[in-house]
Amino acid sequence: MAISIDTDITGAPGRYWHRLEDGRLQCDLCPRYCKLRDQQRGLCFVRARAGDEIVLTSYGRSSGFCIDPIEKKPLNHFLPGTPVLSFGTAGCNLACKFCQNWDISKSREFDSMQAEASPDGIARTAEESGCRSVAYTYNDPVIFLEYAVDVAAACRARGIKNVAVTAGYVTAAAREEFFASMDAVNVDFKAFTERFYWKICGGHLEPVLDTLIYLRNETDVWLELTTLLIPGENDAGSEIDAMTRWIAEHLGPDVPLHFTAFHPDWKMRDKPPTPKRTLTNARRIALANGLHYVYTGNIYDPEGSCTYCPNCDNVLIGRIGYELGEWNLMADDGEAKCRFCGEPVAGFFEDSPGHWGSRRQPVSITETRTA
Repeated sequence: MAISIDTDITGAPGRYWHRLEDGRLQCDLCPRYCKLRDQQRGLCFVRARAGDEIVLTSYGRSSGFCIDPIEKKPLNHFLPGTPVLSFGTAGCNLACKFCQNWDISKSREFDSMQAEASPDGIARTAEESGCRSVAYTYNDPVIFLEYAVDVAAACRARGIKNVAVTAGYVTAAAREEFFASMDAVNVDFKAFTERFYWKICGGHLEPVLDTLIYLRNETDVWLELTTLLIPGENDAGSEIDAMTRWIAEHLGPDVPLHFTAFHPDWKMRDKPPTPKRTLTNARRIALANGLHYVYTGNIYDPEGSCTYCPNCDNVLIGRIGYELGEWNLMADDGEAKCRFCGEPVAGFFEDSPGHWGSRRQPVSITETRTA
C-alpha cells in the first residue's frame, strides 16, 4: 500500500528496503511491505520514497516529551517506581480502530508541529532529569527504527536504559537491530484471532506471534505484554483461555501480562467501556493457566495491581495505581527473591524501589547549538 502526496519528500536515509523489477522500492521494515514510487509514502506515513531511496521523514522530530512512572508503560517488573522519559513521533503501521493515541499515530501534519530533538539531546535530558530509562512510545517505534536506534545508543553511553512500547509488527530482518537496542519491551498483544488483527487493526496475527517468540527465546530483553479488552471483540473467555495457554507454553509463566480497560475512542466510540468484571475474570483465567504475574489496568483494582509471590502468594510489591506501597523483595544486582520464602522473582529490580509515584511531568528538549 502507498499514499501519494504532492510535496517534495526529505528525510534521513532509511534501512530495510529493496528495488523491485518494475522500478518501485519495497519497504521491508514491517509486514506491510509497502511498494513505493517516487514521492509516495507508506501506510505508516513516515517512511517514504525520495528519488532512489526510502527515507525516514520523522527523524529528529518528536510529538512531545514527558516524564512518566515506568509502571505507566506498563512495566511492573523493570525498575519499579522509577521515572522514564517518554516520547514518540507520528504515524503508525497499523490502523487500529480503537487507537487511544490517534491524534499522534494518525497525524499527517508532523512536519510543522514537531520539535527537533537529537539523539544526544534526548539522552542528556533524561540524565539531567534523573530518568533511569527512555521510552519509545505513543506511536509505534518500529516505524522510526533508525531514529530510535541512534537515541538508544546515545542513552546507553550515559547509562540510561531503553524501553520500547510496540505492537511487535515488524519483519525478521528489522527486529534484530531494533530489539538489540532495547532493554525492556512491552508488546501490545491486541488479540488472539486473525479476525481481530485484520478487521480491527488492518494487520495479521502471525508476525506478532513470531516477534514474541523471538523476544523470549533469542534476546535478553525484558518482556511484558498488554491486552486491551474490548467488549464483544476480544474479551470472550474462550479467547482469553486460548491466548494465555499459548503464552504459558511459548513464552513461559514468568512473562507479566496486563489486561487493561478500553474506553470509547476514535472509530470505536459505539463500544461501551470494559466492565471491571471482564478484567478480573481474564486475570483469573490467566492465573489458572499457570501465568505467575497477571495485572489489571485502567481501573481501580488493588488486587490486580499488586505483584504476588508465585510460590507463597504473599504481596511482593503493593500498588494503588502508579503509587508503590509494600516492598517485600530482596534484590541484588538486578535479580530479586521473595522476602518470605526466597522464591526467585522474574524481572529487573534494584535493592529498593524508586519514588517517582504517579507524577506526569512534561519536559522540553533544549539543543546545544555550535557556531
